[in-house]
Amino acid sequence: MTSNDATVQALRAALEHSPDNAPLRQHLADVLLGLNRADEAEQEYRRALPLAPDSGPIKLGLAQAYYQLGKNTQALVVVEDVLRANKPPARAYLLHARLLFRAGDAAESVRQYREAIDADPSVADAEFAQRLGVGAEEEADVIDGRARQAVEEEAAPAGGAVERPRVTFWDVGGMENVKEEVRMKIIHPLAHPDLYKAYGKTAGGGILLYGPPGCGKTHLARATAGEIKAAFLAVGINDILDMWIGQSERNMHEIFEQARRSRPCVLFFDEVDALGANRSDMRHVGRQMLINQFLSEMDGIQSNNEGVLVLAATNMPWQVDPAFRRPGRFDRLIFVPPPDAPARAAILRILCRGKPVQEIDYDLLSKRTDGYSGADLKGVLDRAVEAKLREAIKDGVPKPLTTRDLSAATAEVKPSTREWFATARNHALFANQGGVYDDILKYLKQ
Repeated sequence: MTSNDATVQALRAALEHSPDNAPLRQHLADVLLGLNRADEAEQEYRRALPLAPDSGPIKLGLAQAYYQLGKNTQALVVVEDVLRANKPPARAYLLHARLLFRAGDAAESVRQYREAIDADPSVADAEFAQRLGVGAEEEADVIDGRARQAVEEEAAPAGGAVERPRVTFWDVGGMENVKEEVRMKIIHPLAHPDLYKAYGKTAGGGILLYGPPGCGKTHLARATAGEIKAAFLAVGINDILDMWIGQSERNMHEIFEQARRSRPCVLFFDEVDALGANRSDMRHVGRQMLINQFLSEMDGIQSNNEGVLVLAATNMPWQVDPAFRRPGRFDRLIFVPPPDAPARAAILRILCRGKPVQEIDYDLLSKRTDGYSGADLKGVLDRAVEAKLREAIKDGVPKPLTTRDLSAATAEVKPSTREWFATARNHALFANQGGVYDDILKYLKQ
């Protein structure tokens, strides 16, 4: 046993005798973070925070753990809360700068980095400063976060390849209410154009899917395109954001043009809160211009959007600019909850297709996986398959999956949706103007 392991073991032993000791739990989390055991550190910081909810160091440690785990959105939420406190530490500004740089906002990242070194010069990071162009010479490619304008090189086209999905609603377990909403907004207008034209309704507009991660929002969007045999164009933040001045807006325009050329086309924006964040919370003019361009494209001011069916997904609808929810844009907000018991059974049946199985009681398994997302259920199946592979490698004989195998795997995979509902509940109770989040309260039975 190394000295580091001994230290961790000693701290855990001390916490068994004093589980509500916030400084001691924070110290354990700090040690784990220093050992690059960020997943364990995250758990300890989250246990410490309810014991000392106003502790800036605990919050900052949690944000650092989120950053190391690649949970950028969660890290931003926590670190911005730390920065709102009186006299935040320099390390909070430095972490904020790193997160902004990772999100593509280099100019604001520079400003936060300067705030950090002004508050405490000892936190300066020469490598990070070089990437930002802080203190760079005039001939450098990047100066203070601003990239030199290209003269000879032409920007690469935005967006990804247009798909023709083969999955349909038959491949989506449960979510019948959600499917019916999508049918009314997207599928029926294409299947019954004369009826919709009689009422002056056109095929187009947008749907914003929201809910905890891993509950099938992206899968549903792809299945929607397959259901109507339409093109499917998935767009992520990396397809839009660009350091060149004005290029992000051009990327946005080109993606919509690509969808218009491929109509009928389902244009899907994943994590739309990163592209359409509330402008009142922004200090960066470039991002505000990008949102304005996004809204202009959705309105079809200069182009006809008929046949362009816009879907978007977000885990945090409360961070999306209210202008996106105006009629004609994302005027239909659909809550995608974790699957209920029948849906969980259906998802497990779909996941088990094509695999060797024997007498699986899907209804029993669905009762044991309350609160699990579709991604969690896939994790359960993956664990069960891995266990079977170990047996097959040892015995040399492959055996089919059984109810017992999947049931044992549920003990190793915990539902990931609880943390999201803890945050969503606060928004639904205290920031629910117009009843936007009533579906969350209904799901939580509050």
